[in-house]
Amino acid sequence: MSEKNIRKPICGNERRPSSKLVKVGHPIMWPLKGCSRDVILTPSTVGWIGTKRQGLRVYRSSQAAGASLLFPPKYETEKEAQAALLDIIRRAPAQLGYSRSRWSLEMIAQSSDWLRVTTASGLHQILKRLGISYKRGRDYVHSPDRFYKDKLSLVQLARFRAYYDPDHYILLYLDELTYYRQPSLSQAYEQSGPAQPLAQRSHKSNTTFRVLGTLNAITGQVNYLQRSRTTLACLSQFWFDLRAAYPQADLIYIVVDNWPVHFHPDVLAPLQSQAFPFPPKLPPTWPTTPSKKAVHDDLPIQLLSLPTYASWLNPIEKLWRWLKQDILHLHRLSSDWQALKQLVADFLDQFSSGSTDLLSYVGLLPN
Repeated sequence: MSEKNIRKPICGNERRPSSKLVKVGHPIMWPLKGCSRDVILTPSTVGWIGTKRQGLRVYRSSQAAGASLLFPPKYETEKEAQAALLDIIRRAPAQLGYSRSRWSLEMIAQSSDWLRVTTASGLHQILKRLGISYKRGRDYVHSPDRFYKDKLSLVQLARFRAYYDPDHYILLYLDELTYYRQPSLSQAYEQSGPAQPLAQRSHKSNTTFRVLGTLNAITGQVNYLQRSRTTLACLSQFWFDLRAAYPQADLIYIVVDNWPVHFHPDVLAPLQSQAFPFPPKLPPTWPTTPSKKAVHDDLPIQLLSLPTYASWLNPIEKLWRWLKQDILHLHRLSSDWQALKQLVADFLDQFSSGSTDLLSYVGLLPN
């Protein structure tokens, strides 16, 4: 190997070169003039520093060979430094004595003195290198359900059963959607400048309609009802529709949110006896037994409740998002209510026999 291909380490007061990086396949010994001991040149990858004397540990850095350690002496890798900074900026600044609600570059520097930066621009460059940037926030709600993991475990067990024995077990995610006569606002293409896409509204009242639907977690099949209201009778009827859609199933698991109507005695009357390890919270004025109008049966359906305030755990929510993106945002049918309802039905009908595209879109397709 020629001498010109190897960066020589620094010894004593010798000036550090700033030319090309070390390109060596294995550690080698390099005798230096004026040095009483040999030094080790280690590594073949960018950033390894071979400036320490024999027997001492060499550090890894993303900087060029010959440069000093990025974050001496606390962190040796960018990953460790990133984790330390994220641990700080993900806290409320008040926890570290600041009165502001958000972090500034000055506050980050003061709380991370190991960075050894004195300017905002220098800190900005370090954050950029570590993959940390100034971003817009998003709404976030953490589920307060103390049985969060237990409920998820039950849903996961039902999903395993449906996946490995689809002839006998079915897992469905259920949810309701309200949509409106008037179009919802969203982005669309328009001429640059002050012109904006228009949501063409009619002079009629903003009538609402409800969709009650289920998504098969294994096949992507969608079953639904459209009604002006989601009543107790509507939900009861839907159970019979689902049984007719899966006549061969020994047991149909239906994952629902914690809307109390799902657990009303009249809604549960058509189903087999329910096992609720975590009893739902119902209004104290509700009856505890079905009314005379309730339809009684023994349908092989078991309801599984999601954790409270955890809509992100219900994949059918993404089906509603797709429906809004393709049909409801900026639609031009505010004067033709029946046509809009038919358009919604046509959209949902495309998934009546299942869809791998839908499973992929909602995040249920196995990797």
